[in-house]
Amino acid sequence: MGVSYSDGRLTMDLDPLERGPQDACGVFGVWAPGEEVSKLTYFGLYALQHRGQESAGIALSDGERIVVYKDMGLVSQVFNEATLDSLRGHLAIGHCRYSTTGSPVWENAQPTFYTAREGGLALGHNGNLINTPELAAMLPDTRRGATTDTEVLTNLLAERARSGSSVEDAALELLPQVRGAFSLVFMDEGTLYAARDPQGIRPFVLGRLGETSGAGGWVVASETAALDIVGAKVVREIEPGELLTIDERGVRSRRFAPARRKGCLFEYVYLARPDTTIAGRNVNSTRVEVGRRLAKEHPVEADLVIPVPESGTPAAVGYAEASGIPFAQGLVKNSYVGRTFIQPSQTLRQLGIRLKLNPLRDVIEGRRLVVVDDSIVRGNTQRALVRMLRDAGAAEVHVRISSPPVLWPCYYGIDFATRAELIAANMSVDEIAASVNADSLAYVDLDELIAASEVPKDNLCRACFDGVYPIEVRDDARGKYLLEKSCGTPEGSTLATSDK
Repeated sequence: MGVSYSDGRLTMDLDPLERGPQDACGVFGVWAPGEEVSKLTYFGLYALQHRGQESAGIALSDGERIVVYKDMGLVSQVFNEATLDSLRGHLAIGHCRYSTTGSPVWENAQPTFYTAREGGLALGHNGNLINTPELAAMLPDTRRGATTDTEVLTNLLAERARSGSSVEDAALELLPQVRGAFSLVFMDEGTLYAARDPQGIRPFVLGRLGETSGAGGWVVASETAALDIVGAKVVREIEPGELLTIDERGVRSRRFAPARRKGCLFEYVYLARPDTTIAGRNVNSTRVEVGRRLAKEHPVEADLVIPVPESGTPAAVGYAEASGIPFAQGLVKNSYVGRTFIQPSQTLRQLGIRLKLNPLRDVIEGRRLVVVDDSIVRGNTQRALVRMLRDAGAAEVHVRISSPPVLWPCYYGIDFATRAELIAANMSVDEIAASVNADSLAYVDLDELIAASEVPKDNLCRACFDGVYPIEVRDDARGKYLLEKSCGTPEGSTLATSDK
């Protein structure tokens, strides 16, 4: 457990010092002449806020110049009505970031931006590259010093376009050399581009705007939920190894690598919104089915099934349905807890400060509980949760987890704990149960989780569960700060422009 959303939507940490797996980023792009593309992008990012809460940004073009506005904070903190009204144009890209390469500082916020006499290029990236040092070595001396894999990619792409290639041709030349997870949105002054890595590790979709209103437009986004919020119809997934070019001529597709599908299984467990569809399968339906399978695989005699809100709720519904044990809300989440920079002292923690969850004693007292959650990482938050339920009078606490044990770190865009910190990598299930003081503990089997996703096993990246990495990661390419020697933390927004 211990998974932390800092927008308050899916927050379950009892102690803000405990940090669980952090998300991949969210990307959004729109080409829609005549529409308020800045506001469409804002709402698209709002729907993707769960994928990254450190910074947010929008790049926009009116056909003559690109304007980039970005800052640290949540989407609603970075943008307001006046700012969005000032950003006028017909195409835009947006990004909300959690840092997996490079520090969480303003300089590393996205979209990244390259400007030259010939024009500008802005780019947003969801994922994590695993050959960043090799790519950085390809940069000209004038562009050395990039601190993120995204900045390296932006500079390489723009330099190739400067040398006489079109941006589209430059992308087709560069992308086959890029290894790792990437769902990219990028743009020049007149065209929107989208590209997905050959494994398709992170979700990425194409949508159509305005089919009923008569207006025309195209949208690309990390999740289908972002298309829903802006009123776009899902057209299809962007294929692994595919580059899309979108302009007044419509959508053109070119392939830069053959597809070798390895979609992230953890998206179904936790990362994606429940109202998103991945590979034709609704995420909420998958999570409910996982709960059903968990109940059949690990039954227990109990009085109530309660979820850890909110990521444990769908699986808890499925567990209750399959087991016949009544479902109840036994924990109340404070929906208005966002980021907190006021850390509780040891004394306050000992008093049991509960910023984000509080038990319903009338529901819990004297009952045997099945507590359903999505994952356990370090075990600290689960330990605090069990203690809280026992203090509220629970007769028994049986923990059921709707994912297999997390045994290995991720190098493709999720910032997990190190293997040394992962409790399941260092303890047996019985030892973890004793450590968190649960009466019993059980995880869903990996094959059962895969079956619930309805995606063939060979088409999924399962590395965090089984250690089988679909793309080999060299030791010299690991580490969040591998490109950084020193980093400041400047404050304030920027408005960067490039004239064509």
